[in-house]
Amino acid sequence: MPSSAETLAVLRRNDTPTVCNALEHVMGGRTAEGFTKSPIVCADPGLPPIVGFARTARIRASSPAQRPAAEVRALRMVYYEYVASGEGPNVVVIEDTDWPHCIGGFWGEMQVAQHKGLGIAGTVTNGVLRDLGMLDPGYQVVAGSVGPSHAFVHVTDIDLPVSVFGMQVKPNDLVHADRHGAVVIPAEHIEKMADAIDLVLRKEVPILKAARAPGFTVEKLQAAWLEADAIK
Repeated sequence: MPSSAETLAVLRRNDTPTVCNALEHVMGGRTAEGFTKSPIVCADPGLPPIVGFARTARIRASSPAQRPAAEVRALRMVYYEYVASGEGPNVVVIEDTDWPHCIGGFWGEMQVAQHKGLGIAGTVTNGVLRDLGMLDPGYQVVAGSVGPSHAFVHVTDIDLPVSVFGMQVKPNDLVHADRHGAVVIPAEHIEKMADAIDLVLRKEVPILKAARAPGFTVEKLQAAWLEADAIK
């Protein structure tokens, strides 16, 4: 789904909680769907948000692949071609089907180097992350856990709907993720997000300003809320 460079740039400048708030404004109310619902770990909490269109896959590590090694390698090459395809930016969203007992790390020094080299914007997975301290700088992996081994990890499926931490993701969905988790921005709302983020941030200003000033009271809070409500 093509989107303006300006919209994507605005999304990259704002954290995922702000994007969730703005999406609620665009949708006209709160929702309990479309975002991750379990704690996550990430390769580098200081990195900016990941923003891109989903390239989806499934992996498994608890048992060996049920196909010849040559077919496993061939599917891995098809996977790399798939995740690097299209105009981008692309985000890899991988469901580990061993969840919630994931044991083998697909994501480590080798995969990060290869995906970064292919121009992938980042990764969201419920699987295992390893090789901390050895990952190429600037590439974010939002994962479910940290572990030492890759076990029998292998790609089983590509280009299909996946579920990661309760977040349903379809191929080409726009995904925003950072150290808080991830959210899917529906295609029909993407170009409304920049204005919605601006509005959400402006509405926060009078309340935060009042709360952080000396002599804050409930009465001042009420006045600040009224001021925020008047911002359009």
